[in-house]
Amino acid sequence: MGDSKGKKILLVEDDDALASVYSMRLKGEGFEVVRVANGEDALAATKEHKPDLVLLDVMMPKVSGFDVLDILRNTPETANIKIVMLTALSQETDKQRAQSLGVDDYLVKSQVVISDVVDRIKYHLGLS
Repeated sequence: MGDSKGKKILLVEDDDALASVYSMRLKGEGFEVVRVANGEDALAATKEHKPDLVLLDVMMPKVSGFDVLDILRNTPETANIKIVMLTALSQETDKQRAQSLGVDDYLVKSQVVISDVVDRIKYHLGLS
């Protein structure tokens, strides 16, 4: 078991209530959490904060999670950051698109509970 202390998560979620729940849970697990509410801010925050992992919503105004994923993967300084998409989209085509863009994990909100998400984050950060 690794230590989640000092591991930084960038939470990209436009729903304040959900973001608050996730943020509290992740902080409770020892993570440092930076939260932004849209794709544009996500790109800036990734460069600024250099998180270990980005928990990325797909459906956002202006810049979608797919765009964010694409840009992060094609930017050398962010190309290796772990990216977990958490989305309301359960279509297989959306999952395939995310995978083709290089997502590390794709979780459908209606199919997971918060502890599942935390487990996946720990897994991708080598903590489990």
